[in-house]
Amino acid sequence: MSAPWMTVIGVGESGETDLTPAAKALVDDAEVLVGGERHHGLVPRPGVEQITWTKGMRETFADIALHRGKRVVVLASGDPFCFGVATTLLKFFEPDDLLVYPSPSAFSLACARLKWSLPDTACLTVHGRPVEALLLHFAPRTRFIALSRDGRSPREIAALLTEWGFGPSRITVLEHMGGDKENRLDATAATWGKKTAEDLNVVAVEVVPGPAAKPLSLVPGLPDKVFENDGQLTKREVRAATLSALQPLPGQTLWDVGAGCGSIAIEWLRALEGRGRAVAVEQNAKRRVFIGHNAMALGVPSLEIVDGEAPEVLEGLSPQPDAIFLGGGVSTPGLLDACWAQLPKGGRLVANGVTLEAERALIDFVAQTGGALSRFTVERLEGVGRLHGFKPMMTVTQLTAVKS
Repeated sequence: MSAPWMTVIGVGESGETDLTPAAKALVDDAEVLVGGERHHGLVPRPGVEQITWTKGMRETFADIALHRGKRVVVLASGDPFCFGVATTLLKFFEPDDLLVYPSPSAFSLACARLKWSLPDTACLTVHGRPVEALLLHFAPRTRFIALSRDGRSPREIAALLTEWGFGPSRITVLEHMGGDKENRLDATAATWGKKTAEDLNVVAVEVVPGPAAKPLSLVPGLPDKVFENDGQLTKREVRAATLSALQPLPGQTLWDVGAGCGSIAIEWLRALEGRGRAVAVEQNAKRRVFIGHNAMALGVPSLEIVDGEAPEVLEGLSPQPDAIFLGGGVSTPGLLDACWAQLPKGGRLVANGVTLEAERALIDFVAQTGGALSRFTVERLEGVGRLHGFKPMMTVTQLTAVKS
């Protein structure tokens, strides 16, 4: 095991006055200091070689690597492992290369100011991420804190809340927490308007629905009407059963092959609240547009959309799936086997078919490979002239198989 040569130190807005004696000693002893211009201003060491985050992360990390063996200190904001640089550093360096000394995170400071329970508050960020990702947390009596990208972020969040019917939500913006310029701004989403804040801020929101709000559950089975589609949609009742069979687990990846409007991949990501990945494979350009619109509108802009025809497109597709859903083209020769081949041990394959040809392919697969088959028949109430009756939808045959 090699000795750590890089130390990551969290710094607050008060600079080195908030550093522990041990952290300050490490900064004083550093041969190379790495940080943003703001960090270098908070902890000035004029005689020490400095690397500033002025280039892309990969290039800066390459510069840091050139100093291996020297005493390198990386200055970070607050807790370096809370949406911070330490997490990114571990993509380029080994854990044994690093020592980390955190300061209180922006979330801890904000909860202390607001008298909120940190475990009961969703900790989020829109720094480098679409603001639409916050839509997952638009639910009555929810509290969340979001790290801002810049001074425009609060008004973007307020506008999104208002657009979705949550205008009465209470917004608090905390600027420069812990420093001499600390300030607090309060308003509702509907009254925020075009105000900008200091670039260094966090946005705290108590979600309050207005009369037009229609909160969406994270439990699979969203109403069909919330998906933009051309009819290629796994219907609500079957979709809920399909997600149950797929068994979303934190950190896992789904391939939605023949994704249509993306409903299965989207509900997979919603169920995991951002703690998983999904790849929607769709060869139809119009439907890929639907997928993109639906992913943004339903709070999962991280959904990856791939143009291609299965099974050919599956070769080399990454990341490797933990689960695959096949909702179209089940009867395509070799497609079920190609999906099965891409799964690791313990991977799950779920496939739905409505035609006799698809059903035949599913039966043959189970006979040769294993798995279980189920059939779903759903009837919905519809008008029959002046009266009403239940009209059956097409019966769905579902394969569920786990690779052992």
